[in-house]
Amino acid sequence: MTPLSVEQQGMVALFQQHVGAELAGDLDTTMNTMSDDPHLNHVPTMAGGVGSEGVRAFYRDHLVGKFFPPDMQMTAVSSTVGQDQVVEELFIRFTHTTSIDWLLPGVPPTGKPVEMAVAVIVGFKDGKISHEHIYWDQASVLVQVGLLNPAGLPVSGAESARKVLDPTLPPRQF
Repeated sequence: MTPLSVEQQGMVALFQQHVGAELAGDLDTTMNTMSDDPHLNHVPTMAGGVGSEGVRAFYRDHLVGKFFPPDMQMTAVSSTVGQDQVVEELFIRFTHTTSIDWLLPGVPPTGKPVEMAVAVIVGFKDGKISHEHIYWDQASVLVQVGLLNPAGLPVSGAESARKVLDPTLPPRQF
């Protein structure tokens, strides 16, 4: 494996600072890691913001300090670092005990456990985060909180995320 360049190490460190600030509820530090004209898109729900004020408003009202319920566990699965972006693959586990409007807009807490695989693509420009595109299997989440019946559909629940952590788990049988 080729070692990361100084610039790549800086991108990784900046993204770690960014996520740490989100989780700590520190809006100013979160925004200071971002460029002057960022955008954020949670792809399955289209939640996010465009431009500094749009992203700040989204973070303030929906994410920073409200990321997940208190029992959330996040496990890094893999990381890929390019010249101007970082891709993080994560396994996230939590109990849906609070509203999470960027993930389940309009859905009151169900009290159900959720396990999800997430891919975060983070772009960088001029030493700052320019964008985040965040992907997950929304059908799997909806199955787990009881809003989608998987019977007869080509969807699954928590087992799809678990297979990301443990690829030796058996594949779906047809």
